[in-house]
Amino acid sequence: MSIRVVLADDQPLVRSGLRVIMADHPDLDVVGEAGSGAEAVSLARELNPDVVVMDIRMPGMDGIEATRLITAASDTTRVLVLTTFDEDEHVHGALRAGASGFAVKDMAVDDILAAVRVVAAGDALIAPGVTRRLIADFIDRPVTGTSPRPAAVIEGITEREREVLVLIGRGRSNAEIADELYISVATAKSHVARLLSKLGARDRVQLVITAYETGLAEPGR
Repeated sequence: MSIRVVLADDQPLVRSGLRVIMADHPDLDVVGEAGSGAEAVSLARELNPDVVVMDIRMPGMDGIEATRLITAASDTTRVLVLTTFDEDEHVHGALRAGASGFAVKDMAVDDILAAVRVVAAGDALIAPGVTRRLIADFIDRPVTGTSPRPAAVIEGITEREREVLVLIGRGRSNAEIADELYISVATAKSHVARLLSKLGARDRVQLVITAYETGLAEPGR
């Protein structure tokens, strides 16, 4: 079954280029295009795609608000933010809005397509070099007017799961978690799956948010 994709970018050339590229991959099916955040929300509601490839800076409703509305309305449609990381201060807002993955426009085409597939499969934190940098910057930026909650408020998880959550918040992969905790990769995956279930998170990105907002991901913890 192919992955149904909506492309949301205010530059027709970007949308056209992605559509042409995806047309050569039978597992990817572009079912709609949007030139604004409002159009992306409308198409997502109408078409219920698997993935919306979302630009951040668009006229009218931006990609952050569109991401928030799309993820709030659907448990199945995921958002992959396609942005220029070095210039886009708003990408942190997209994290909190529910985006499941990130790609930058100067990445290799194959890497962008891989990101779409990863997000569609329900995973997140694609392109480790990009996401680690993103997470590190995200963690270093406090939310105005808020302060981290004490870690004790996370109830119902084991001490081992807490350790795994800390490492997720630091951008570690399952293999790296396994290595640091001296467990198997399969066991690490099981801990991640249980955390997703217990904390009601839709993907790893939301676990990163939880680790950050509870203070677990702070330097020195």
